Amino acid sequence: MKLTKLDQIRAAEARLLLSTYDRNPILFVGGQGVHIMDENSTKYLDLLSGIGVNALGYSHPVIEEAIARQSRALIHTSNLYYHQGQAELALRLTELTGLDRAFFANTGTEAWECAMKLARAHAGLKRDEGVDIGTKFLALDQSFHGRTYGAMSTTHKAKYREPFGPVVPGVEFVRFNDVADLRAKFSTEVCAILLEAIQGEGGVRPLTQEFFAEARALASSTGALLIVDEIQAGMGRTGKWCAYQHYGIQPDITTLAKPLAGGIPMGAALCTEEVARAFHPGMHGTTFGGGPLACAVAIAVIDYIEREDLLAHATEVGDYFQAQLHALAKRHDAIIDVRGKGLMIAAELDSAELAKLTVAEMLKRHILINCTSDTVLRFLPPYILERAHVDTAIAALDEIFTEHAAALTSAQASALTAANSAGGPNHG
Repeated sequence: MKLTKLDQIRAAEARLLLSTYDRNPILFVGGQGVHIMDENSTKYLDLLSGIGVNALGYSHPVIEEAIARQSRALIHTSNLYYHQGQAELALRLTELTGLDRAFFANTGTEAWECAMKLARAHAGLKRDEGVDIGTKFLALDQSFHGRTYGAMSTTHKAKYREPFGPVVPGVEFVRFNDVADLRAKFSTEVCAILLEAIQGEGGVRPLTQEFFAEARALASSTGALLIVDEIQAGMGRTGKWCAYQHYGIQPDITTLAKPLAGGIPMGAALCTEEVARAFHPGMHGTTFGGGPLACAVAIAVIDYIEREDLLAHATEVGDYFQAQLHALAKRHDAIIDVRGKGLMIAAELDSAELAKLTVAEMLKRHILINCTSDTVLRFLPPYILERAHVDTAIAALDEIFTEHAAALTSAQASALTAANSAGGPNHG
């Protein structure tokens, strides 16, 4: 029997790649707008956008044109020389974030490593200037900051850290949104408080205003830094350029990645002038970060988001999406919470089994979502999503939950019948 192309690739990967992903058995070959297409020309509505990356969806002409134009001119030089893109992109990002200086990397986890190094270097600078400040980091329960050693060490779940111990020392975790715990664990030993304004992998959980404000106040009281990870929530996904802007609180450092260059790998760390004093040439660097191609595409993506007012669109369609999920929750008790901002949305279910089943059933209906924190359905669609796409997803979820409820009722009835037949309790 002749193997399909998918079978051939799966066999090759099983033989050649490190075992790091449980992939779904689908071979994607193209896409258009909010849809991605498999080898059989079947279209899937993508409500995950490559885990929050494809802000403008697939085959967007603005991205294609930027890639084509820049690839004809210059793809790579090195950071030993100048090219036209870095200063222009840095200007855009400093204007959008309210920060002063940028460092460009390839990924979010690299940007986070830069932020951690900046914090430790800044603390050293402050100690040289007579300030009593240590090297400790405070991070949050359920946080996720990446998979390199520093980022992994500030990521809460044990499954990400324990297989690779010992991790980077000097990290303590604070209970999520627990102001008292934050105050108890903060001291002059802390060089930085590490937050996500809205936790992504942790279940799309937003900080409270009180907790965020207290973190800012505590850091400012000693000269420690407030570092906000915007790798998943930033660059417009929540209806503002950065999720921290919903709170009116300014960090000392922030990190960006995922949708920054619309699918081309790119990350960035941005900081204040005060923090930037801690770095000088030779202390940090990258071979590929901030290359001409990635910078050109990122500039094109930002310009398009601004020109088409996609922040307002993300807010409007995101509000509609949440309203439809809330309406669905009134019909199905399995949905115990709906939360999020803009197009970063979660529906929390009452069981991990149901969450896993729902993701699989949505895939059968050619809709891509995923599950995080075991019980949370996560939606990170492209910013170009329309209400009609939301309606398609809601109808599918309604069908799945209805079928699940019917199956559960049938299973309970069968169990009761079996118990009665065996002489169990008789409630008739």
